[in-house]
Amino acid sequence: MATPAPSNQTYRYLALGDSYTIGESVTEEERWPNQLAALVNSSKEIDVTIIARTGWTTSELWQGIQAANPQGTYDMVSLLIGVNNQYRGYDMDEYRDEFKFLLEKAIEYAGGKPEHVIVLSIPDWGVTPFATGRDRGQISSEINTFNQINLEESQKAGIHYVDITPVSREAVYNSSLIAGDGLHPSGKMYAEWAKQVLPIAVEILE
Repeated sequence: MATPAPSNQTYRYLALGDSYTIGESVTEEERWPNQLAALVNSSKEIDVTIIARTGWTTSELWQGIQAANPQGTYDMVSLLIGVNNQYRGYDMDEYRDEFKFLLEKAIEYAGGKPEHVIVLSIPDWGVTPFATGRDRGQISSEINTFNQINLEESQKAGIHYVDITPVSREAVYNSSLIAGDGLHPSGKMYAEWAKQVLPIAVEILE
């Protein structure tokens, strides 16, 4: 019997978010979704579509998604959103409602499969040089609360959840994890996130 030829299937990956997904202050190759796609498997062609912009809140992400109007079904969808809701002091109940809505849309884009969606926790910008002079403890506490919300909603929806917040806090001891702007993660930090997401991505795309 002939050995089947290797599959040259192209997998479609949709990454939704804000500055942390578009990779503010790093190169395109250093963005965590792009690093993840490179890590998954050299035999798998992964087409990465990013809908994200620096400063976006949950509601602004939805506006951006509508403007981009993604078509068809994606094999994998990731969502990382909420830091700008926290930064602007927006209501947490409003965040919960809008996050739940975005989860529902993410599942739709994944062909109705919640097990093909990955949520990442919000990193803690309170450890960055940008936060100097601010109440770092309050920032950290608020981010924990926002993350409790997105964890609860992800679990209810049966969605994968990756907690990248602890590794984001290592930047307080390691400046190489922060980009040159003193606020956003470096490519090195994004590499750590990609490694954390990798086992789930491999499972989804098998």
